Order: sequence, then structure tokens, then C-alpha cells
Amino acid sequence: MISPILEEEDISLDLVTKGKQSALSKIGIRIARRGGLDEQVVLRGLFDRERLGSTGIGHGVAIPHALLDTISSPLALLTRLAQPVDFDGPDDDPVDLIYAVLWPRSATSAFLPVLSRTCRLLRAPEVRERIRQAASADEVLAILDTDPIAGSSTNSHASAVGRGSVMPKEYSDA
Repeated sequence: MISPILEEEDISLDLVTKGKQSALSKIGIRIARRGGLDEQVVLRGLFDRERLGSTGIGHGVAIPHALLDTISSPLALLTRLAQPVDFDGPDDDPVDLIYAVLWPRSATSAFLPVLSRTCRLLRAPEVRERIRQAASADEVLAILDTDPIAGSSTNSHASAVGRGSVMPKEYSDA
């Protein structure tokens, strides 16, 4: 479910950071540039959300996110850090996998179901470990394209989704 909004360029393996703030800053700037967005707007959105409470979900995973008025389609980056950082998550495990999401405020009703599905996928031990061992962005996309429960492909819209494209039906309010 998360791979339709990811492209190979949206996956960063072994990003070097100095901690949580550094990781969020580097990821925020990268996602802003990928989407042609104002970096300060993206950073403010991510940091404002993080101030409400950690977006760490446990097991070394965090899902920082922001709802923005300035986008019409979701944007995401999946980052594997070179070294885990403290993210104040519920289990106090340091985070090495970060899935950052920018979501259009106009499609808020679709956001929580997708966020929930993303959390379930990244909580699956086999998915996390395979991402941690992946050698390339293509390999990560293949991992995310498989439903760990059903063992089937979930990426039916990947080829139709790109920068500036219309939001896939599963993400829209309709």
C-alpha cells in the first residue's frame, strides 16, 4: 500500500545523520526538493508534528508526517539511516528506518487509513529486516510491493503515480 507513492528516487539507504533533528532536517529538505516545495514549509510541518509527540512506532521505525495545504498528491521518502538515532519512540529502541509522508490537507479522510496500513506493514518483522538488509532502492520497492500477510503484490497503481500526477483512487476521498 505504501509503494504506489514511492519511486526509486524516494528511497535513501544509509543516510548519515547526527540525531533525530538532523535526520528530520535532511529528510524534510530532500522530500521538499523532490516535490518542488518550499523547504521551510515542509520542515515546519514535520517538526510541528513531532513536537506533538514522537512519530516513532517502535522496533526502530518512525513515520514523521505532515498535512499540507500546498500539495494535491501525497509525497513520501523511505530512509534507512547509517546509524540508528534516538527518536523517543514507545519502546525506546533507536530508529534506523524512517518513512516520511507529506499528505494533502484536502484528502485528510484518506490519510489515517493509509497511515494505519503503513504502520502495520512496517511493524512486520520480516519487512523491517528485509529493508535493513536491502542492497538497493529497487530491492526496497520490491519488498514494499509485497503484502507480508497475503504474499501478494499491492502496487497496482505504481506506474500511474508520479510527481504532479493525480492521486491514486485508494488515496482519494472519493
